[in-house]
Amino acid sequence: MHSIGIVIIGRNEGERLKKCLLSAIAPGNTVVYVDSGSTDGSVELAHSLGVAVVELDLSIPFTAARGRNAGLEYLLQNRPDIEFVQFVDGDCLIVEGWLENAVNELIKQPQVAVVCGRRREEFPHDSVYNLLCDVEWNTPIGEADYCGGDSMMRVEALKQVGGFNPKLIAGEEPELCIRLRRNGGKILRINTEMTRHDAHITHFNQWWKRTLRSGYGYAEGVWLHGRSPERHWVKESRRIWIWGLILPLLAAIALWPTKGLSLVLLIAAYGYLFYRVYRMIYLRGCDRQTAMFYALFCVIDKFPMVQGQIKFHILRLLKRQSTIVEYKGVLSSS
Repeated sequence: MHSIGIVIIGRNEGERLKKCLLSAIAPGNTVVYVDSGSTDGSVELAHSLGVAVVELDLSIPFTAARGRNAGLEYLLQNRPDIEFVQFVDGDCLIVEGWLENAVNELIKQPQVAVVCGRRREEFPHDSVYNLLCDVEWNTPIGEADYCGGDSMMRVEALKQVGGFNPKLIAGEEPELCIRLRRNGGKILRINTEMTRHDAHITHFNQWWKRTLRSGYGYAEGVWLHGRSPERHWVKESRRIWIWGLILPLLAAIALWPTKGLSLVLLIAAYGYLFYRVYRMIYLRGCDRQTAMFYALFCVIDKFPMVQGQIKFHILRLLKRQSTIVEYKGVLSSS
């Protein structure tokens, strides 16, 4: 029988964490919860369910990557025979049957370092922002370049590349996947239900903060690996700058000389971007309304993303490290 460890990370997840822990606890599973300074009783909740807890040092900036590394370290110290580790965020629950399917895939394909499945939003119709997350999670099946925060990994492959980069506040999984692929490992997404995610995004400012964090992650990814053969997130960051800053700035500069024509052309350009995204999402099987919402926010998101990119470069020049960007509300646990 192959040994599995489960690392759950969280901060003030409340009821979401309780559901996550209960979905992970089962005979044969070694579960560890890594807490990043919660004030909502998360640590006490985990203890009450018999789950091992690692509390991160409050004097060091929190990152999801640092939490995952701490959880893996605990597993290796207490269960050195662990072969596979399932990482899951505390706002998710593991779908029944996923762990067995993931392990079977890793056993069948020794060259695969990471296997992930379908992460779905648990309440996609509670808000348009939750719906956007559900569309975002639906990435293509097969060999992939990257995985998300929920995935099962081969422990030996993780050890060979040194685990996650603990300084990254976003994009830590894609950055890890670059190093895993360079080491000969493959990333595989299978057509199997994996986790249910509870984004709990109900306000525009929450969505803005989350998207700003993504822009920051793109910028940091380029800084770390943009000059490598992978050209990590170079194209994505270039698009962010063009749509989020350069085109609006050029339109503003040319507004008077062109008697407003530059503004008309800018609106037309955004309309073209909207149509391209809408058509792509609609052809993937989304209904028209969902595709329209997703396309609209893919136009708007260039602005918080460019803000995140600017934030990264300012902090880099100042030689300061950013802290995590929190966007979710606190749910009480019962």
